Amino acid sequence: MNQLTWLLKWIFRAAIFFTLLAFALNNQQDVTVHFFFGHEWTAPLVLVVLAAFTLGLAAGVLAMLPRWLKQRRAARQARRRAVADSELALSTLQPPHES
Repeated sequence: MNQLTWLLKWIFRAAIFFTLLAFALNNQQDVTVHFFFGHEWTAPLVLVVLAAFTLGLAAGVLAMLPRWLKQRRAARQARRRAVADSELALSTLQPPHES
């Protein structure tokens, strides 16, 4: 069963790879991207699409980063609080030492 899952994963990965390869081979025409102030960039369409995807991915990660760091900080504080509370609970449960 484990080998079947492994094989299905690799077949899925290969299908994605060959689909993207076919997309790249079918979109080799040059396109021109016009920027402000007369600047332009001429490149194959697949590179323009890849650049747009990469810029969108980077923007999404940068937009998510502050919330992710805030949640990490809150989780760390909650973990410290939980450890301190459990240590306090353990210290109150232990009987005092008799001399």
